[in-house]
Amino acid sequence: MKTFKTIIIDDERLAREEVKRALKSYPEFEIIGEASHVDEARILIEESKPDIIFLDIHMPGKSGFDLLEELTTVPEVVFTTAYDQYAVKAFELNALDYLVKPLRDERFSQTIEKVKAELAKKEEIKADILPMHRKIFIKEGEKCHFIPLSEIHFIESLDNYARLYFGDQKAMIKRSLNQLEEKLDSTVFFRINRSQIINTQYIKEIHPYFNNKLQIKLTTGETLEVSSRQSAKFKNWNSL
Repeated sequence: MKTFKTIIIDDERLAREEVKRALKSYPEFEIIGEASHVDEARILIEESKPDIIFLDIHMPGKSGFDLLEELTTVPEVVFTTAYDQYAVKAFELNALDYLVKPLRDERFSQTIEKVKAELAKKEEIKADILPMHRKIFIKEGEKCHFIPLSEIHFIESLDNYARLYFGDQKAMIKRSLNQLEEKLDSTVFFRINRSQIINTQYIKEIHPYFNNKLQIKLTTGETLEVSSRQSAKFKNWNSL
């Protein structure tokens, strides 16, 4: 049976216990951790890379929304809260569902079915990682490109579009950076911050930068800043 790594985030212990009790009927959801505030949750998410988080909104210091803004890669999210006035904002952030506490069994069951369907889709996408020798076809207005993945050295996010840089050219594609990241080979492409991905085969120089950040220069001339969080990940990713 395929299991999904699950984290519960709520400042109230009883609320976390409530979610745990509700999940007992669904053994495919493996609870790998819980957190009571945003900073603890962020570290836990970055280290364990869960498939799904059950997330409270109101917590001391920072909110559940603040947590999502701090994450570079966001897992699937189900909000669990005592307040119903934040539902619109939650769905604007692409949350899978919004549950008002106390949890009701029937409503929770509907949420679980929705979560399982979405995670199954993601598993299919993971199985469809594009090999580096593949070429991708992009139609941009009247222009068409047939680009080897190995020639794409840099990708940046522009709202719901991404701009791909290859050779001395660039092209726009209607895909989010998250969607592209799921399709790209993670042993070659690395997300350096919320809005940029690089092909590490084009790295020319790496320099320390302020606030524990790195600065990377590509062979194609771009000088790019790696966020503090991603700088730490890059050091581990790129070490023996």
